Amino acid sequence: MAHKKGEGSTQNGRDSHGQRRGVKIYGGQTAEPGNIIVRQRGTQFWPGKGTMMGKDYTIFAVTSGKVEFKMRAKERQFINIIPVTAASTEA
Repeated sequence: MAHKKGEGSTQNGRDSHGQRRGVKIYGGQTAEPGNIIVRQRGTQFWPGKGTMMGKDYTIFAVTSGKVEFKMRAKERQFINIIPVTAASTEA
């Protein structure tokens, strides 16, 4: 026997929240240890000096200094932390 569905709500109306990925600290800005620099899915950016990568590919700072984005071998973009010396901060 054929049945017709009643006039209920649709099955489609769901939407997931954004995951807030992207660059959080840009080149030239300062970062402290533990600061998240990039949230990403996969390896668009690779960790360089003064940074590490988490298991969800998040790159974060392990030293304090200025953030630097640099292209290196195999067209990979690395993120480095350049330490700020005491002499340059006094001026």
